[in-house]
Amino acid sequence: MLLSDFDYNLPEELIAQTPCEPRNHSRLMVLDKTAKTIEHHHFYDLKDQLVPGDTLIFNDTRVMPARLIGHRESTGGKVEVFLLRRINGDEWETLVKPGKKALAGNIISFGTELSCEIMSHTDFGGRIVKFHYKGIFEEILDRLGETPLPPYIHEELADKERYQTVYSKEKGSAAAPTAGLHFTTEMLEELKAMGVNLGFVTLHVGLGTFRPVNVEKIEDHVMHKEYYCVPEATAKLICDTKARGDRVIAVGTTSIRTLESASERKGFIEAKSGWTEIFIYPGYEFKIVDAIITNFHLPKSTLLMLISAFSDKEFILQAYEEAIKEKYRFFSFGDAMIILNQKIKK
Repeated sequence: MLLSDFDYNLPEELIAQTPCEPRNHSRLMVLDKTAKTIEHHHFYDLKDQLVPGDTLIFNDTRVMPARLIGHRESTGGKVEVFLLRRINGDEWETLVKPGKKALAGNIISFGTELSCEIMSHTDFGGRIVKFHYKGIFEEILDRLGETPLPPYIHEELADKERYQTVYSKEKGSAAAPTAGLHFTTEMLEELKAMGVNLGFVTLHVGLGTFRPVNVEKIEDHVMHKEYYCVPEATAKLICDTKARGDRVIAVGTTSIRTLESASERKGFIEAKSGWTEIFIYPGYEFKIVDAIITNFHLPKSTLLMLISAFSDKEFILQAYEEAIKEKYRFFSFGDAMIILNQKIKK
């Protein structure tokens, strides 16, 4: 399967630069992958696609203030260090810009209370750095770090919480699980009141979000490892849902990857944590997920490949063409879709 199979042309003006207000007033495209139908709604209409007994699974990761701006001690040159994941203690995997001059032994200073030394290169073009500081690292990072936004967003974000989900809790992510940005606290309460179950997993988004696929055959692409956790309560909730014959609906591609990583056989999942590099593309057989809520993804991205695996590539690209025609907003701050096996008649 070729990378070019997952390409499409997107007018730049459809890349959302600011979040929708209120959160749940974004648009919602409803896809029935069995009947091959496309409907247009708003996200606050999501309840009309759900029934009592459905279980929604959310990724409760919280974005770190992962972007640090410092200066190389030897030359004074400006350097950006982007934290991806903690390896051990004060050693972190990072992206460093400019990268060509980021050599082992270089010291980068972020003021008087924090600095780091570049220890080595990674296989993915990043750097392993070791931080030096006095005090508590997380408190220093909260003061000095900036919440990172994707490179295609050029507008300043007035409220940094708009790049966090309302249920974010476990700090450690380099990017937001953006399908969840559409939910409000009131909407979650409304869904619970109608008998929809809410469950939470954690996947800390890492380098895979920023790394383009640069191989011709997608089967040759290697995903970057990301930490995930499925708590005992969530695993039980999912198993009970599947046993009843009800639906497990994943909110976002990170939730999908978490659920499928923790499942070894169809319809069963266990509490588990660890590192996943699962790569889901057409031909994959889903073991847990029955429907998905997701945003509109970049051309040639692993996320577009994942949702194409859940439905089929031709139908997904048809839906993207329809979204472009109808002026949907794309990417992190854009609109959403829900992909169903078939619409439930109420």
